[in-house]
Amino acid sequence: MARLGELERAVMDVLWARGTPEPPSDGATVREVTDALADRDLAYTTVMTVLDRLAGKGMVVRQRDGRAWRYQPAAPREAYIAQLMLEALDIAQAGEAAAETGDRGAALVRFARSVTGQEAELLRAALEEQSRPAGEGT
Repeated sequence: MARLGELERAVMDVLWARGTPEPPSDGATVREVTDALADRDLAYTTVMTVLDRLAGKGMVVRQRDGRAWRYQPAAPREAYIAQLMLEALDIAQAGEAAAETGDRGAALVRFARSVTGQEAELLRAALEEQSRPAGEGT
């Protein structure tokens, strides 16, 4: 997954606030994103370039709306963050092979020990749900 620069994250924040294709949202045009980022004083062409690059990275989907394009996030923000976390664990595992210290499991344990009580409950519930056989009710 593509790592986002600071301006790319700001543009994605605007799009994520508007919603993803599932459930359907109208997305945003370059002009709408530019207007939403008015405090940054960005040129229209700068935002257009960022959105084009995000489309190339697979972060956004676009469709024609007259002469303009409408952009939507390809996936929710939560999916992006989860992917970043998995990539960080992969880095920990690769680091283990290179340095023979730490490992993916140790990184997970350290992460689990650093979350709040409420976050731990969410993780626990997600892990319990994942471990249930398919079709088993709650």
